Amino acid sequence: MHFTSEQRLDGGVLERAFSFGDIPGILWTPAPAPAPTPTPLILIGHPPLGLRRMYPRLAGRARHYAAEYGFASATIELPGSGERPRWAAAEQARADLRRAMEAGEPVGDEIVDALILPLVDKAVPEWQAVLDALLALPGIGGPVGYEGGVISIGVRLARVEPRIVAAGLFAGSLVPAAMYEEARRVTVPLHVLLQWDDEGNDRQAALDLFDAFGSTEKTLHANLGGHTGVPQFELDTGARFFARHLNRTAHRR
Repeated sequence: MHFTSEQRLDGGVLERAFSFGDIPGILWTPAPAPAPTPTPLILIGHPPLGLRRMYPRLAGRARHYAAEYGFASATIELPGSGERPRWAAAEQARADLRRAMEAGEPVGDEIVDALILPLVDKAVPEWQAVLDALLALPGIGGPVGYEGGVISIGVRLARVEPRIVAAGLFAGSLVPAAMYEEARRVTVPLHVLLQWDDEGNDRQAALDLFDAFGSTEKTLHANLGGHTGVPQFELDTGARFFARHLNRTAHRR
């Protein structure tokens, strides 16, 4: 892991851009505590529109976690997105998806599988390798949570990565059928956020996926409004979920 820049944000939060091979990412860490202890870490799921375009939202969440709860946060660029090399198969799958949606046709399973499954297969091992590097840094000791991003990546990561102890997922409907079986094997505590009137989301598919999760602790927060209408208070609701599971003594600073 190679750090390429750093800046100090409001509240003493340190933001450092990094590269891990050809993967760009950002790490946010809280101001040092008077009595340093290992810092819990939240992996903020890949921004589908790229790190640059999604930076304000990502940084806002990371600053909140650091300033209010003392958590570190990190995110990385999705394969084939942002500044990463183009991925021909993913570009073709996106084009097929756009054509179906513009024509008002149903998005078939073959399109969803071609778009999502290779992405999951590539992205999850990358996250695990980056997590190895992050946990080797001074002061970051876990435990680890995961939030946001492409929900199928979150499902796979929560299933296969034992260092993740809790996950906050954003409901989305482009979920391959195979992921429902994987969801049944997810057992970590879950906090799932659903926009009830999301114009790009099949509500019933999101509810079916939530029902499939095998976790004994899982909570669904559904709010009225479209994709971009998530209430501001949900940021702190999600943070308190992580506070319960990443550090049971965590409290607002």
